[in-house]
Amino acid sequence: MPEGHSIHRLAIAFTELSKLGIVRASSPQGRFSEGAAALDNAIITRPWAWGKHLFLDFEVPQPATLHVHLGLYGSWKFQAGQGITLPGHIGAPRMPGEHPGDTYSEVKGDFKPLPPGENVRLRLEFSRAVADLSGPNQCELLDKERVDKILARLGPDPLVDSCTDEDFIERARKTARRIGEVVMDQSFIAGPGNIYRAECLFRCRINPNRQAAKVSVKRLQALWEDLRSQMRRGLKEGLICTTDDPSQGRFWVYQRSRQPCRRCGTTIREQVLAGRRSYWCPKCQK
Repeated sequence: MPEGHSIHRLAIAFTELSKLGIVRASSPQGRFSEGAAALDNAIITRPWAWGKHLFLDFEVPQPATLHVHLGLYGSWKFQAGQGITLPGHIGAPRMPGEHPGDTYSEVKGDFKPLPPGENVRLRLEFSRAVADLSGPNQCELLDKERVDKILARLGPDPLVDSCTDEDFIERARKTARRIGEVVMDQSFIAGPGNIYRAECLFRCRINPNRQAAKVSVKRLQALWEDLRSQMRRGLKEGLICTTDDPSQGRFWVYQRSRQPCRRCGTTIREQVLAGRRSYWCPKCQK
């Protein structure tokens, strides 16, 4: 599943697309025909993201927000004409290393979009660009009340400027759950996934099995700030890399089970935590 920085990259892409004016919306697959019809010939007024949720506010007779959660199998694919900078692809399938579609590209000459595939749930077509959505976990039109309900069950997002560490710390200090579970729970903090969990806990020297309520406020503050800085790095670079020297490897501990720690040489361990494999160094993260 794409982590939060990828969803914020989508919001940036749609901010560029919104400058192109009116959207032609369709559902080639047919599973979102009614929703597409409601958005056809409308204008995107505000693209934004919170955690792993993408929201596109549309100017339509009845105020509506397109809500998309990619889940494990969803993806957006883009085609763009000359002078428009967009990612080629964000979402599934993910591969080790940078996904080829994550690099920015544009089509030279006259823009002639390829026809949509049979699994495209929603096509948003602009004057010189196209965005195709396939395989999302959620694709729905919501009013403000229903948007607010989604936000109410999410924790603060490190990539949202208005969010600070206080909310995250307050939530974390009230639970008996392990910090490795808390970082993956979107109701505590929205956006980080398994890679950022492993890497930022290592960088902050926090054992993933430590009870969150027993992690000091100072360390929780450091964890929040590291998640924010590393996710901003991912947002800028288009891939996750948390080490100081990418030529020596992108990750400190993620998927490095039974290999030596890059800091101390101790063998990296792994376990299943919150349904996903967790990686840590038993010496650096006592």
